[in-house]
This record gives sequence, structure tokens and C-alpha cells, in this order.
Amino acid sequence: MVDFASFRRSSDSLFDDEEAFVPEHVPDPGPFLEGHRVLSGDDHVEFHRLTRDLFEERTVYDMTFNYNLARLNLDTRHPDAGYRYALVDNDPSVLRAEFTPTTPFCPQVHTLTIGSFRAWNALADRHEYDLVRVRVRPMHHQSATVNDHLAALEEGFLETGRVDDEGTGDRSFGATDSETADHEADVLPF
Repeated sequence: MVDFASFRRSSDSLFDDEEAFVPEHVPDPGPFLEGHRVLSGDDHVEFHRLTRDLFEERTVYDMTFNYNLARLNLDTRHPDAGYRYALVDNDPSVLRAEFTPTTPFCPQVHTLTIGSFRAWNALADRHEYDLVRVRVRPMHHQSATVNDHLAALEEGFLETGRVDDEGTGDRSFGATDSETADHEADVLPF
């Protein structure tokens, strides 16, 4: 049953404090972070604060909730959604970021993770990592396709040192118009 009194609460009461790490309100680390040092406590809060600023600058917004995507980690209504981060054990210049969407069929996963990748890596002068690798958790129905695209963007970034800001980046990897159309047909929900 819907608790209509909850609609009268201040929207701020629906979010954790930005300076607090609340383990029960962030997703558990997934397979992309396994075997690496997962950030928690102050380390998580510090990088996530920077993430909020970078996402604001690059307008990485979740249009369903109409807020900066970094705020999803603080939204108590979605305790199993958002980003978790891990330091790569054998390369401290690389950070891994795994996104867990609110649902297995979230239509924004492709856009949100690419926007995240671009924000972190285009503004790499604002943090201590040479590369932030991004993947979506496998619970999403299109995770394999999205993760392949993110891996291709990562490869291009490592080769050129630039983040492609035009389109999805497919053309920077040699895709023709028909290949791009085929790829878009594969990832569109309808």
C-alpha cells in the first residue's frame, strides 16, 4: 500500500548526506570490481563528491529523476542503484566504476554510462587517475552491448588521449553509416 504521507516529506529527507557513506544505500560491488580495492568510507565520498561536480559540469543527468546522476547514490528510494568504484591493484592510475541501474531495463543506461565515461576522462586533470574505466552491471538486459561500446570508447581514449564528444563515438572506430545504423538497431528498445 502506498504511504501518501511519504509524498509530503521534504525531498531532502529522501537523500543521504553528501558527506556520509551509507553502505546500505549503495549497491554492492559487482563483477567488474571483483579482485580490486573497492572504495568505501571517506575514499568513496571524496571521489563521489568530485563525480558530482564533473557530472554537473558535463550535464550527466538522469532524466527519469531529473537530477545529477551522482545523486542516485544518495537516493534512499534506490539503495541498490548507482556507482561503486575500485582501485586497480596493479595500476593505481586506473579506477574502475561500475554502474547499477534502478531496473534491469533502464532505457538510459547507454547514455548515462557513456556520459559518465566522458565526464571522468575528459576532465582527468581534476582527479588522480589516467583512466576511469566504466561498465554497467550485468543485471541490465543490454549490459553486454553497452559494455562492448564502453570498451571501444576506452580503447580509443587510450590510443588518442581524447574523448569523442560527437555522437556515440562509433565513427571514431571506423564504423560506416550502415554499421552505425545496425548498431543502433541492436541497442534500441523498440
